[in-house]
Amino acid sequence: MFTYSIVAYAIGFASILLWIASVSDLVPELSIDGSAELPVYLAVLKNLGLVMLFGLQHSIMARRPVKAFFVRFFPKHIERSTFVLMSGILLTLMVLQWEPMGGQIWQIDPESPLYMISYVLFFAGWAILFISSFLINHFDLFGLRQTYLELRNKPYTELNFKVYSFYKYIRHPLYAGGILGVWATPNMTVTHLVFALGITAYFVIGAKIEEKDLINDFGDSYLDYKKSTPMLVPFTKRNKKATIHYAK
Repeated sequence: MFTYSIVAYAIGFASILLWIASVSDLVPELSIDGSAELPVYLAVLKNLGLVMLFGLQHSIMARRPVKAFFVRFFPKHIERSTFVLMSGILLTLMVLQWEPMGGQIWQIDPESPLYMISYVLFFAGWAILFISSFLINHFDLFGLRQTYLELRNKPYTELNFKVYSFYKYIRHPLYAGGILGVWATPNMTVTHLVFALGITAYFVIGAKIEEKDLINDFGDSYLDYKKSTPMLVPFTKRNKKATIHYAK
């Protein structure tokens, strides 16, 4: 089962790297941009369908009733790895099947300081995403910890999550990093714009759905944290010192 988790992790992690490359404008062969091949309305429908497919899988498989159904038929310790595997496959499908739409929204001159600034923000966004995964516990998030403990015949224990680092300023830094990563580009095409809008909408909806579970888990503690800490944009609420400690 640990081998299964390693494969799932590799596919999930590779899909994120592919996603980053596809919107970076630095690897033309992997870019989502290109000449339009379908009428605009068909391209929009196809692209939004890809986002919905990824978003529905991501949100549905993360719900407790679905997890409970899964463990009725499969070992509990591979549930997270299966989620990561399916997410990786669908993210790869979304990137590779994204339909180019042409069109130009903005294009920054490579000689302009704004060009460098856009890439600083781009890489900062993805750095925030990856760092946030380690703040939670990267290997638990991607399913490796669960099967490793099973391999060692040790019981799985829930992680204690402390409100520190990025989590002092926003409740979902992982999502915020991804949003910054897809929007910070020196070359915004219509294709890229639709991609960015779709991903942003999914992240916002996904965060709201996820918080229902967090409120059920932690009750007033999470509600207090939610009141004092913005969801995605720092410094948009009057911050109170967060001292909440909770498991995730």
